[in-house]
Amino acid sequence: MAALSAGAAVGLLGGMIGLGGAEFRLPLLIGLFGFLALQAVIVNKAMSLAVVLTALPARLVAVPYSELTAHWLVAVNLLAGSLAGAWAGASWATRMATATLHKVLAGLLVLMAAALVWTHLDGPTHSLGLPEQVQAIVGLAAGFGIGAVAAVMGVAGGELLIPTIVLLYGIDIKVAGTLSLAVSLPTMLVAFARYSRDQAFTVLRSNVRFVIVMTAGSIAGTLAGALLLGIVPNLVLIPVLALLLLISAIKLWRH
Repeated sequence: MAALSAGAAVGLLGGMIGLGGAEFRLPLLIGLFGFLALQAVIVNKAMSLAVVLTALPARLVAVPYSELTAHWLVAVNLLAGSLAGAWAGASWATRMATATLHKVLAGLLVLMAAALVWTHLDGPTHSLGLPEQVQAIVGLAAGFGIGAVAAVMGVAGGELLIPTIVLLYGIDIKVAGTLSLAVSLPTMLVAFARYSRDQAFTVLRSNVRFVIVMTAGSIAGTLAGALLLGIVPNLVLIPVLALLLLISAIKLWRH
């Protein structure tokens, strides 16, 4: 019941802002359910993967497939960096001491809080207008960084991908949201494949029921949150969620 409730609450929070909510789930896995840092990242990655697989078909209904195929070069550009970043990030996470990983995760939660506020309150609306060659190089670098961060935290990375797509390529934010899922999915699979080579990956086999129940709660919560999208004004909701991430970061730092 605790796993189901926590998963639903996290999904609800994420769904209300159009995201999966994995960044809120990570501190719960460590602080409430007692997983070691690397175990929590792997469990979070598995749940994030399931949520993305559920969300992608729904997004494809909202955004026509033709609109996505028009931007296939953007996806390729970001994927070229994010796939390498995902492998590198997962490799770094498996080599970190638990105490170090706690502090890295705390710092990344602060980054997510900042990205959340910037994207939803003062988000980018215009492209940087960079030359194509420069744009491609920046896209590679951004993709690598986002892939690494997503792998280390066990999240999909939409909080960082969406503003990057809008700012760098000037794509409408609605299309950017779906495009970010298309980039996230293969990126997550690469990170998942890297984690599967580590001994800590056995946490999934030994906690199958927990993972299934919390994932079900997360998916249900995300769908419910999507229905409530816009009910709570962003000027109220976003600062509260950012504050939750900052409090979680402090607790993780001290853990």
